[in-house]
Amino acid sequence: MSRVARRLFATAASYTSRPLPNKAHHHAPIPDAAFPHGYLATGLHCGVKKAAGVPDLGLLLSTSERNTSAAACFTRNAFKAAPVVVSTEVLQRGGGAARAVVVNSGCANAVTGRRGMDDAWAMARATDALLGTKGDEGEGNSETLVMSTGVIGQHLPIEKILSGIRSQAQTEAGSTLGTGFAAWERLARAFMTTDTFPKLRARAFTLDGKEYRLAGIDKGAGMIHPDMGPAATPSAPRALHATLLGCIATDAAVSPRSLQSALAYAVDRSFNSISVDGDMSTNDTVVALANGAAADAGVPEVDEERTPELYVAFRDELTAFAADLAKLVVRDGEGASKFVTVTVEGANTYQDAHKIAARISTSALVKTALYGEDANWGRILAATGSIPLSVPLDPTRVTVSFVPADGSTPLPVLVDGEPENVDEARAKEILSQEDFGVRVELGLGKESATYWTCDLSYEYVKINGDYRS
Repeated sequence: MSRVARRLFATAASYTSRPLPNKAHHHAPIPDAAFPHGYLATGLHCGVKKAAGVPDLGLLLSTSERNTSAAACFTRNAFKAAPVVVSTEVLQRGGGAARAVVVNSGCANAVTGRRGMDDAWAMARATDALLGTKGDEGEGNSETLVMSTGVIGQHLPIEKILSGIRSQAQTEAGSTLGTGFAAWERLARAFMTTDTFPKLRARAFTLDGKEYRLAGIDKGAGMIHPDMGPAATPSAPRALHATLLGCIATDAAVSPRSLQSALAYAVDRSFNSISVDGDMSTNDTVVALANGAAADAGVPEVDEERTPELYVAFRDELTAFAADLAKLVVRDGEGASKFVTVTVEGANTYQDAHKIAARISTSALVKTALYGEDANWGRILAATGSIPLSVPLDPTRVTVSFVPADGSTPLPVLVDGEPENVDEARAKEILSQEDFGVRVELGLGKESATYWTCDLSYEYVKINGDYRS
């Protein structure tokens, strides 16, 4: 069964590696000029993965003369992987400053004890050396954020990884670090595990009349139901549940505190609003770098307190960009044949709407009905009513509709708590499409939230039944 891979079109200011229907591994090149200034990127094969030549190690380095701000949102899973712990400490010790990201795929370095921590720090220190940074031999003073993805409970082939990192020193003849599409695509491929296509986007935006750029990479196809927050957020573990990883870079100048604030806002409305299978990873991480390489000399950083209007404009650009990246993960969901937008409107709070949208998106009964193209709206209603809200739900105010993606008239199946005489042929027509929506109106307030999810198919079970082998 093919993955969901709708054609995504480029505009003058927005570019994407775009998967084509039934040919998800093909994508259009992005113009080199679309990528943010002041970064070097690459991906290479170092031997974590068995298949020869398949990228499994990626590097992103900031070369800007300005200080590079860094931010991250991490999994709240109690079994946080070693890279999550190390990256959290790097950010905390560095005061929100970091100049590099190193990522490996093929092994998650999760639940690997003391050796796993040592390996994650070794990756950070080896990458620091590429920056010309001499961190101490202990744990700290690093300028590198670390990410890993793959099988849980296995140790990294760390010497192979360190050899791969060292090979990218710019004095080495074999270095493949670059600034354009080819280099960024190599990095995107190094993120992949069960993904069927590299997820790479780039976009230009304007702040106060000056043009800047965003580039982003993410990965994920299974074990996708992120719940990430800033490093300082207290852990709120859920059940132990491959992994969502994301990396966004911009050449705008943004203060560390404001980059973190903007990223947390964006992640909540993008990566924390997707679900493939309802399972949270031990490694979920989204990082952001802002190196100011395109900012004119003397231009102050975007800051929530000092330049609030510019901050809101940047935050909203980042949020829209993150949402585009997050949707690619759902479109590549393991075994998925449907891309479904779940919208909950009329809630008393955003949190209420978000919780209901999440419950609908993770319901196995709802997702299997979507796969079967069955308008079994009772399952949607049951999921809606199972969530405690800040204001009690009034069943007589609830309306449920199926929403075609083509903009044609939605099909209501429940109106103010009363069932409609549903046109089953029309319902089947909507649900047979690759893209459609489910809308729930609560009639309690003015807040709304959106989740993106997919169906649950036989193919998902097949993929995950023998994932380790």
